[in-house]
Amino acid sequence: MAFEEQRKWWLLGAMSGVLGLIVLDETIVTVSLPSITDELGLSVAASHWVVNAYLLSFTCAVAVAGRFGDHFSRRRYFTIGAALFALASLLAALASSGTMLIAARALQGIGAAIIFPTSIALITAAFKPEIRGVAFGYQTTVGAIFMSSGPLIGGLLTETVSWRMIFWIGIPFLFAIVLLLWRIWSPSYDKRKSQASAAMSKLDTIGPVFLIIALLGLVISVMQGPSWGWFSPVTFCLFFLGCALLASFWYWEVRNPAPLLDLTLLKIPEFRGGVIIFAVFQFEKITIFVFIAQYLQDAVGMSPILSGIAVSIAILPTLGTSLLVGNATDRLGSRQVMVRGIAIHGMAIVLLALVSLWQSYLWTLVPLILWGASMPSIAIPLRRVQMNMVPQEKHGQASGINLTVQMLGGSLGLAACSALHTETKSFAILFLVIGVTTLLSIPITLRTIEKRKASA
Repeated sequence: MAFEEQRKWWLLGAMSGVLGLIVLDETIVTVSLPSITDELGLSVAASHWVVNAYLLSFTCAVAVAGRFGDHFSRRRYFTIGAALFALASLLAALASSGTMLIAARALQGIGAAIIFPTSIALITAAFKPEIRGVAFGYQTTVGAIFMSSGPLIGGLLTETVSWRMIFWIGIPFLFAIVLLLWRIWSPSYDKRKSQASAAMSKLDTIGPVFLIIALLGLVISVMQGPSWGWFSPVTFCLFFLGCALLASFWYWEVRNPAPLLDLTLLKIPEFRGGVIIFAVFQFEKITIFVFIAQYLQDAVGMSPILSGIAVSIAILPTLGTSLLVGNATDRLGSRQVMVRGIAIHGMAIVLLALVSLWQSYLWTLVPLILWGASMPSIAIPLRRVQMNMVPQEKHGQASGINLTVQMLGGSLGLAACSALHTETKSFAILFLVIGVTTLLSIPITLRTIEKRKASA
C-alpha cells in the first residue's frame, strides 16, 4: 500500500519532467536565435519560424494525439512520442541549413503533442480531484525550474560551445523519464478500453485535414505578410483558405458522430472560458520570451549569456509561487486566484512596454519579475478547474481541444507580433499590445468561472 501511495508521486515527478522538457525547448531556443540566424544565414522572419514551426506542428497534431491517447496504452503511447521527440532533437542538432532545422523543429512539435496531453491525463488519473491543485502545482514548479533555467542554459551553451548543444541535452533526460515511467507503471493509469477497436474504426479522418490546412494557411499568411505584402494574392488566398477551412472544420465536427474533437465539451462554461484564456496565456508567454531576448540583445546590447541570465532571474520567482498558488487554489478556488493573477500579469507587461523606452535592463527588471512570478496564478487554477469539470473518460479529448486552441494562440500570436514588430520596429508598441490583450482575459474569467463551482 505504501508503494502504491509513492507510485503516484514518482509518476508526478516523471510527468513534471515532461512539462519541464517541453517548456525548456520553448525558452532555450529564444536566446540562441540571433546566433542561429548568423550561422545559418536566416532572415529575422525565418528565425522566428524556428520557434513557430514547433508551435504550429504541436497545434496541428495535438488534437489527433489527444484522441489517440484515449484508445491506446498510455505507457506505450508516451514512449512512441518520446522516441519521436528524441529523433527530432537529434536532427535539429545536426541541421546544416535553416530548412532542415525548421523541419526538425516541426517534428519535435509532433512528439511533444503526443507526450504532453498524455502526461496531463496520467496525473489526473493518479490524483483525486481534491488534491489535483497541489499535484499541478508541483508539476508547474518543476516546469518553472526548467523554464527559468532555459534562457541561461541556452545563452551559456550558445556562447561557450554551440547553439547545437541546446538540442542534444534533452535526449538523455527524456530517456530517463521513459525508464522511470515503465518502472512505476500501474494498470489504474489506463482507463478501460474494451471498445477501443470499434472506436478507432470510426476515427475521424476528414477533420484533421481541414484543421491542419486551415492552421497552416492562417499562420503562414500572417507570418509572411510583411515579406509577401498584406494584400498580395498569395497572402490573401492563404488567409481566406485558412478561415474557410476552419469554418468547415467546425461544421464537420459538430455533425460527425465520431468527431476528432468533441466540441460539445465547449458547452461547459469553465472549460470554454479556460480554452480561451489558455490561448491568450500561450500567446503572451511565447511572444514575451522571443522578443524580450531579442530586445535585450539588440536594443540593450547584452550578450547571449547575459540576456539568458537576465531572463532567468525574471522567471526564478515561479519556483516559489507555483506551490503557493497550488495550495491557494485548493483553498480559495480557481476564480479568485485567476482574476488577481491575470491583473498582475497583464499590468506587468504594460509596465514593461513603458520602461522599454529607456533601453536599460535595470528598468525592465521589476516588471519582468512580476510577470514571471504571476505565471502560475493563471496556469494552475485554470488547468485544475478545467479537468475537474470534464468527465474522466474524456480527459484526453479535453486536453486535445485545450492544447489545440492554446498552441494556436501561441502560433498566431507569434506570427502577428513578428509582423507587428517588422512594421513598427518598436518593442514598446509590441509589449503594450501583448499586455492589453492579456488583461482582456479578466472579463472572460469573471463570466465563465462561477464562484459556486470554482472550488470543484
